[in-house]
Amino acid sequence: MWLLTNTVRHYPWGSRTVIPELLGAPNPAERPYAELWLGAHPDAPSVLDDGTPLDKAIAQRPVLLGAPARERFGDRLPFLMKVLAADHPLSLQAHPTSPQAAVGFAAEEAAGVPHDDPARTFKDPFHKPELLLALTPFEALCGFRPVGESLHCLAKLEVSELRPTIAALARGGLRAAIPQLIALSPEDRSALVDAVAEVADRFVAAHDPEFINTYRWAAALAKTYPADPGVVISLMCNHLTLAPGEAVFLPAGNLHAYLSGAGVEVMASSDNVIRGGLTVKHVDLAALIEVLDFTDGRVPILHPVLGPGGLRYPVPVDDFDLTRCQLDGQAGSLATRGPQVLLCTEGSAVLSSGEDELAVEKGGSVFVPAGAPLRARGPAVLYRATTGLS
Repeated sequence: MWLLTNTVRHYPWGSRTVIPELLGAPNPAERPYAELWLGAHPDAPSVLDDGTPLDKAIAQRPVLLGAPARERFGDRLPFLMKVLAADHPLSLQAHPTSPQAAVGFAAEEAAGVPHDDPARTFKDPFHKPELLLALTPFEALCGFRPVGESLHCLAKLEVSELRPTIAALARGGLRAAIPQLIALSPEDRSALVDAVAEVADRFVAAHDPEFINTYRWAAALAKTYPADPGVVISLMCNHLTLAPGEAVFLPAGNLHAYLSGAGVEVMASSDNVIRGGLTVKHVDLAALIEVLDFTDGRVPILHPVLGPGGLRYPVPVDDFDLTRCQLDGQAGSLATRGPQVLLCTEGSAVLSSGEDELAVEKGGSVFVPAGAPLRARGPAVLYRATTGLS
């Protein structure tokens, strides 16, 4: 077992309190703490307490992953855990499937596009399904709401500038409406977003309950991202509010935007983000249309089931598996076949494996090799990421 030192990502949308409080840093911090990365992603690998980056340790000793993970994923840790804390909305985005990521990455490598080029779309050849588990009340846009509902939501505003979008949606569905919006000229985008925001504000002020959260967020997003077609796209997305302990799974192609709140994320270890709006960064329209899943309908909220070690959040991929482990003073087994990353968010835990013993305080984290015997006692709350291989 090794204690980990992890990288913080300081993006403008981050919180100045949530992650600093978890880590025991000055609170509020001088700059926003958006994400805490725990894993072996080469862009920001965790560092073992002997000073070795986790990706290098795995490259030197791939046996740490265990035979099942190596056979399925190769000699790399297939998952990445994050703590995400958003005081402001993230961009509308989607992630590719494995074949899409492999093709896109190879094409940009062949074209010689630098990895740090702002216009680079594919950072690696891997897919990026993800699970977000709310630590605080959490709001998100997630997937496309039923088309009939979107038509009603748009038509209710009675904004003349929306007529082409409504016509495209009625005629050709989301696959016609989304490209039509993103391809608008800057002047038409500005007029459309301004008109939508103004009318949405009026509905909110009148306390009209139908679509009130959707309209409230559209008006707010327009203030931050004027002339951004993502404001109108948000009207066609499901609005989710997660209570602490609830989660949502985002498969490849799902268009989503985290709006506010803090949570634990576990995902396939990738940094492929294809943006569709609510951003000043590069939007690759062709890639976005290629990867988007235009299926409409409700997105289910995940509730945990009792599993080995605690409350498990089942997902339909085997790259990762997440369990919330509520520890008391009695030692219990947390052993798994796959490698583990454990994060303590409450209390303090003592982990033991053979002759080794580690104390883990709030904000601390540990890497445990595959198949290692592991027992833990608290009182503490741990979040455990491992593979989903049985």
